[in-house]
Amino acid sequence: MPKAAELVAVDLRRRIIRGELAEGDALPSETELMAQFGVSRPTLREAIRVLESESLITIRRGARGGARVQPPRGAAAARYAAFTLEYRGVTLRDVHDARAALEIPSVRKLARDRTTDDLTLLTEALDREAASGDAEESIKLHGDFHLLLVRLAGNQTLTLFTEMLHDIVQAANISLQPVPSEAVERARRSTIKTHRRVVDYIQARDERGTEDLWRLHLAEAEGHLLGDDVVSTVSDLLR
Repeated sequence: MPKAAELVAVDLRRRIIRGELAEGDALPSETELMAQFGVSRPTLREAIRVLESESLITIRRGARGGARVQPPRGAAAARYAAFTLEYRGVTLRDVHDARAALEIPSVRKLARDRTTDDLTLLTEALDREAASGDAEESIKLHGDFHLLLVRLAGNQTLTLFTEMLHDIVQAANISLQPVPSEAVERARRSTIKTHRRVVDYIQARDERGTEDLWRLHLAEAEGHLLGDDVVSTVSDLLR
């Protein structure tokens, strides 16, 4: 049988997820919650600690402190996923294969269903990439573009899974970042050119062209990501 603290956490968690408690809302006082649930102060505080560990509330100190609602965020799921993958000894090749499985059908769907607003967001992302002069920022913007493609495709579940892998791939790309050189700059320009081409295909609603180009692009990215045997697993990357 669930403990009293677990039952309190379940009830409050449900209210947060359903939006009955909005972002930034303060939870009722301890006295009110204890009376509402018929539990002791230690039991209530245990439930609050559970919700805090799940990043569903934050605790503020001071005169205006207390527990404040924080809705579920993909970043929390991504951190936990990284820990789980690290524990299982998952390889970066495995992560890359999952990334491709999520992105390739997503870009095809985006080419079919894209809107004018989608094209505007993609063009703005391309402009940010082209304007970047910092190597690490360029890597981040390239990764953000991949994530944007999946988000705009509109499947929230696939978006969450992509977000869970996003930080791992970004960390790998940054850790394997080569010494700046003309070859590296050519590779950066080539990546931006490919991103512009995929937007052209999406604008033309060319599903097959979009899918084929993105599959090739990810295959090239795989060669970069997996080319260094020093970092072969998530554990190697995060240690």
